[in-house]
Amino acid sequence: MIPFIVAGGVLLSLAVMLNGEAARPESGFLKDLWNMGAAGFTLFIPVLGGYIAWSIASRPGLAPGMIGAWLAESYGGGFLGAIIVGFIAGYLVNLLKRIPLPGAMKPMGAIFIYPLLGTFLTSGIVIWFIGYPIAHLMTSLNEWLYSLQGASKIVLGATLGAMTAFDMGGPVNKVATLFAQTQVKDHPYLMGGVGVAICTPPLGMWLATILSPQKYSGEERQAGKAALMMGMIGISEGAIPFAVADPFRVLPAIVLGGVTGNIIAFSAGVLNNAPWGGWIVLPVVEGRFWYVFATLMGMLVTAFAANLLKPVKTSSVPRQPSDIIVDADVNADKG
Repeated sequence: MIPFIVAGGVLLSLAVMLNGEAARPESGFLKDLWNMGAAGFTLFIPVLGGYIAWSIASRPGLAPGMIGAWLAESYGGGFLGAIIVGFIAGYLVNLLKRIPLPGAMKPMGAIFIYPLLGTFLTSGIVIWFIGYPIAHLMTSLNEWLYSLQGASKIVLGATLGAMTAFDMGGPVNKVATLFAQTQVKDHPYLMGGVGVAICTPPLGMWLATILSPQKYSGEERQAGKAALMMGMIGISEGAIPFAVADPFRVLPAIVLGGVTGNIIAFSAGVLNNAPWGGWIVLPVVEGRFWYVFATLMGMLVTAFAANLLKPVKTSSVPRQPSDIIVDADVNADKG
């Protein structure tokens, strides 16, 4: 899924950056560029779910995982939903493989029977059991946020920061960001904090790979470079590859960073007059010093927390393309 995130994120970042308005382009070449990037972000969800299922159940798990993850995303499941559905699909297909088939039907198992039944069962679980609770949760979160408007800025800032950073473009993130975006004209302080929390996950994980490269694979270090660009432009999905690889360590780290950045921005009275995040909105930010300071503090907290929690990789040196080619030639000779 990392190439989908990187390609989609960089194209989206370029579209926003070249648009010059810190917002989604509405027409012309830049809109086309945005659509290319959006396609990458649309596809990475089913790819993630599909290949998790494939890693468990081999080829028959691919279709159930992809289709189930796509359906989960239609209910607002995000990448966390794709991970859950990928495991469900993989283990369901493995269970189906245990059902004995007549000799004449065995050749049809991997390409017809298991993918068909696996897709039906996985999709049924998503539609009939998972979808409604997700939708209900999103509605409840939105109502809860509105009820917090009378609370202190510390409480509201911590809540919005945690939600914005938590799933990076997923359903919880969308509830928090839409809550702030729809009130940007009357309450621009909301986007002042949320704009910071949008960019601290990718920027923090980029910084983490710089400070402790031995704790990240070569692929993760390359993803960190793309995360830097995406973070600056306000694309929080740049941190998703790290969260997918190690959710129990990375998610707490990025939530802490988002909370830190949001509280600082709220407390300093930062106003962001654009419905976007990252440093690209600085021209329309009131209290720019504090906006930048809040971002830096959120980055540092995320990076230090992630590196404190993560162990050193057993093999942190990435393989060279020449090594892969040699291995491929050796295997071909053996064949």
